[in-house]
Amino acid sequence: MDSTARAEDMAYDVFSRQCPSRGTLEHVTGRWGALTLGALHDGTFRFNELRRRVDGVSEKMLSQTLHALERDGLVHREAQPTNPPRVDYELTPLGREITDRLMDLIRFVEGRMDGVLEARERYDNLAAGGR
Repeated sequence: MDSTARAEDMAYDVFSRQCPSRGTLEHVTGRWGALTLGALHDGTFRFNELRRRVDGVSEKMLSQTLHALERDGLVHREAQPTNPPRVDYELTPLGREITDRLMDLIRFVEGRMDGVLEARERYDNLAAGGR
């Protein structure tokens, strides 16, 4: 049976250990995946431009993240035959659709950070007092 037939017959359930959607969800929502997709939401970037945009990511981790997102069909990598070689990364249509939703979540979290920081402070104060 080919992968297309299996995909059509399968009901995906991210809560099932065997479901392939679990790996993709991890790639999209993991720290470096989410930040890389968010950065690519703004357009096409070269590797080092992405690395500067995603502050704190190592070269190795960014490379691994981009490979995983490319394998999932969310990122397109295009190597230009120039000297030195130029490689551009951009979202695929599927990657754009997923990242649009991810950006809604990112903006929502950013917009609620005052409340999050207050909650953290309350929690830390209670924890320091022995609860």
